[in-house]
Amino acid sequence: MGGKRSGKNRKKLKRLSRLKTWQLILILIPLLFIAATLLRFDHIKMTELKAEVLAADEEGDTEKISSTLEALKEFTFSHIVINVVESNGSSYITFGTGPFYLENQYLRKTAEILAGAEANATDDSNPNGNVFAAAMAVCKPQAIANGWVWNSPGYINCMTSEINNHPTTDTIEETFTVELPSTSLYRYDFSSPVWAPTASGFVILLCLLLIIIIIIRLIIGIFLRIAILFIK
Repeated sequence: MGGKRSGKNRKKLKRLSRLKTWQLILILIPLLFIAATLLRFDHIKMTELKAEVLAADEEGDTEKISSTLEALKEFTFSHIVINVVESNGSSYITFGTGPFYLENQYLRKTAEILAGAEANATDDSNPNGNVFAAAMAVCKPQAIANGWVWNSPGYINCMTSEINNHPTTDTIEETFTVELPSTSLYRYDFSSPVWAPTASGFVILLCLLLIIIIIIRLIIGIFLRIAILFIK
């Protein structure tokens, strides 16, 4: 059985070797189109899964956020996902989702911490109370003017900015211990492999094989023509 199969494979290779270079190019063109189409499908699927993560983040469903993140990670890790990412006004190509943030989850956590800090701001026994009171003195008038509520991004950004800019040693004898969450904890960037055993991956391999054969044939053809000129 093994001998028969190897014999059939040799016949296929012989048929391929008999094809002319221009015929190989004609085969390559539609294969490149198919590969690009399959890669596009993988990119669209990744975008859909990423949109589900951001939708879950907006809803505030913790379990849904975890499940959608896991689905996005598994798909990205097992497929070739080519993505164009914009950063600081410039664009670059990367393999994967590119960086994205769970902004709403960060705002919810920050608002929770600030709500607790605000509750303690009027407590005279709290050595850090004057910091929050000072921040609220600046931000509350802005909140009233702009119609911000306690968990509005504008109010949170104002409070965090005032707290971070306030000198922690000013009229405070104890260490300033309340910390706001780092944005890096809510940043994700899943990378995809350069090649994966998927439909697009195998078509890409076939395209590369044909390109190598075509290049080798062209090089051999050029050397033969040069050799003929010297012989003459």
